Amino acid sequence: MTPNPPATAALAPTRLLAYSVALAALAVALSPISIPIGIAKVSPTQHFINVIAGALVGPWWGLAVALTTSLARNAIGLGTPLAFPGSMFGVVLAGLAFRHTRNVYLTALGETIGTGLIGATVGALLVAPYLMGKELALSVLILPFLLSSMAGAALGVAGLRVLRRLAYLP
Repeated sequence: MTPNPPATAALAPTRLLAYSVALAALAVALSPISIPIGIAKVSPTQHFINVIAGALVGPWWGLAVALTTSLARNAIGLGTPLAFPGSMFGVVLAGLAFRHTRNVYLTALGETIGTGLIGATVGALLVAPYLMGKELALSVLILPFLLSSMAGAALGVAGLRVLRRLAYLP
């Protein structure tokens, strides 16, 4: 029997919660796969989950997934405060892109812009100086955040194509 849930906006709250918890747990479980670059620990697997979450549960439940994952990663020492801007903006833009276009490539682009440009900017200008006590040039975060989000977004596209084939996505 092939599951055939309705479109994301029509998912029951219980199903949204279940998908969100599963995605956050998977993101935390994949957290050891990260690359330390300067004071950041970039995590392509988080961006993969962001693309999936943005499409599967939408921008706001996806934001909850990213927030939960960032809190857990920091609590267990697998992340830094840069995990917050490095995940939250990307999942919201990915979710909005999917909601309005249903295009998996634009969903991945939303993740890349949200994380690689907006997240890196917020991280360099607000998080690093005020939460980490480090002054950073914006260029120090943009390249690693862009590369990490592009790699994760590419994996996310593959994941979304599988989910679409299995009738989990419209």
